[in-house]
Amino acid sequence: MHLMALDKIRFLTLTDKEALGEGDTAKLEIQIKLDKENKILSIRDRGVGMTKEDLIKNLGTIAKSGTSAFVEKMQTGGDLNLIGQFGVGFYSVYLVADYVEVVSKHNDDKQYVWESKADGSFAISEDTWNEPLGRGTEIKLHLRDEAKEYLEEGKLKDLVKKYSEFINFPIYLWATKEVDVEVPADEEESSEEEESTTERTEEEETEDDEEKKPKTKTVKETTTEWELLNDMKAVWLRSPKEVTEEEYAKFYHSLAKDFGDDKPMTWSHFSAEGDVEFKALLFVPPKAPHDLYESYYNANKSNLKLYVRRVFISDEFDDLLPKYLSFLMGIVDSDTLPLNVSREMLQQHSSLKTIKKKLIRKALDMIRKLAEEDPDEYSNKEKTDDEKSAMEEKKGQYAKFWNEFGKSVKLGIIEDATNRNRLAKLLRFESSKSDGKLVSLDEYISRMKSGQKDIFYLTGSSKEQLEKSPFLEQLTKKNYEVIYFTDPVDEYLMQYLMDYEDKKFQNVSKEGLKLGKDSKLKDLKESFKELTDWWKKALDTEGIDSVKISNRLHNTPCVVVTSKYGWSSNMEKIMQAQTLSDASKQAYMRGKRVLEINPRHPIIKELRDKVAQDSDSEGLKQTARLVEKESGKAEEPEHEQYDKDEL
Repeated sequence: MHLMALDKIRFLTLTDKEALGEGDTAKLEIQIKLDKENKILSIRDRGVGMTKEDLIKNLGTIAKSGTSAFVEKMQTGGDLNLIGQFGVGFYSVYLVADYVEVVSKHNDDKQYVWESKADGSFAISEDTWNEPLGRGTEIKLHLRDEAKEYLEEGKLKDLVKKYSEFINFPIYLWATKEVDVEVPADEEESSEEEESTTERTEEEETEDDEEKKPKTKTVKETTTEWELLNDMKAVWLRSPKEVTEEEYAKFYHSLAKDFGDDKPMTWSHFSAEGDVEFKALLFVPPKAPHDLYESYYNANKSNLKLYVRRVFISDEFDDLLPKYLSFLMGIVDSDTLPLNVSREMLQQHSSLKTIKKKLIRKALDMIRKLAEEDPDEYSNKEKTDDEKSAMEEKKGQYAKFWNEFGKSVKLGIIEDATNRNRLAKLLRFESSKSDGKLVSLDEYISRMKSGQKDIFYLTGSSKEQLEKSPFLEQLTKKNYEVIYFTDPVDEYLMQYLMDYEDKKFQNVSKEGLKLGKDSKLKDLKESFKELTDWWKKALDTEGIDSVKISNRLHNTPCVVVTSKYGWSSNMEKIMQAQTLSDASKQAYMRGKRVLEINPRHPIIKELRDKVAQDSDSEGLKQTARLVEKESGKAEEPEHEQYDKDEL
């Protein structure tokens, strides 16, 4: 109400400069005063004001038609957050007041006072007893006993800070403060001071007499003055070209209530036009909250604040950003959304879907640009000396982002099918060729061997464990690059990330691995057919579905691989560690297991020869079981190589 009145008079002055008036009347501001003795809270603006006819039309009509429904809702204990449902946004004042006066002065009319107790009736009369307003409106709330907290300065400051910190007009509170004042010292104190004075020389006494001053003391005195409550400027309303890095950093610290020295990693300041108009400012914090992922699915509060025309609405809109981007902090300010509806009703507003779509796209672009501007990410690109100097401080920024928020990107790939490909571009990982550095999928693809159709990866608990994995033996020998996924969430990630840029993902610990044509493989299968058939019978009760010749082993005699759609051995370990894991489901998801044998290994060759000699030997079967059992330990870091003689 006050904001609209101020906006209207400012608009009128564009065509009629005299409408603004002079002196205090020309100050477009809002003033708040407290009368604790009479329990009155007064809010005054110097806006356009209302004529007698306006008061009847804007307040009186609603008082007769809508107030009864509103009061009934109050009395029945309904949801009082639904302010505006009955077209009576103004009448929310009766939540805290039992009697309201509205004093208003329009340039074209006398000063009038409207008053009502929300009982379906109201009165309007010419105001001859209140202070002349000059122009504008003053609302006086006669507060209920249970609403006395609104007579506390601290409470009002908090409310203005939360809901109206960034509105265009200054808000002042007639506030009390203590100041130090010099006052004459009383006679008793003066005499005590004289008694305690030591003897002084005649010269000192003469000087004192000449410069003798009245004795004073400092006391605390309570005064009142207008205190500005909303001095923080809405930087998102300015052009991004006009805002300095220091101003962005200062605003971020105010928004995040973080007054450390760390700047946000990056930010995106933009506006959207069209059917839905809004301005937004998004920040990537320098560090992830300690409980970001512990409370991932339970957190109700968002780090994104929604404003409508600079008035704070809520920070609990789950629909503004998806969960995986909940680490972002920022502001969304829309002039399109309605101001006088409840949070619940606003959540159903069609415009929110449009805003969300644009926010996600801008957020992902912001993170992508953070990577592109990091010289560690694209060091192979040619840069001028000036560009190199400007980007030096951004060195390593994306690696820092990935360490803090990389898991959020992975969760986004799992949860957001629409933006899965965009998010996949943000993935970073180590690989068998990255030498400890993080690489992207695009970089991996650029290094793929000629004829390589799949993106190879391996999951495990650590890089060190994966480097010793037998699954890498032939891949390493043939110079294929393999991605290392060592985060438990990676197992879930790869269930959703099936391909990228027309390249399929292939877990090298699962069946289906293709490493190009091997002319000898067909002959080897035929040569070892008797062994593979015999071994399948020997291990029929060991959970092995089949025995095949391997194209992935070089130094290891054999290894157990899982079916393409079953759990990997790493996923099995993760699920077994779950407190409430379901054993029957695990058995189903484990899928078929295949024992792959290395036809070039001495142990396998010797087993083939012995099977040909005596396939019924019980000792031979025990040896086969032992070899298979040891193959299941091949990925464990502490596992030692096979001892041929011991076997």
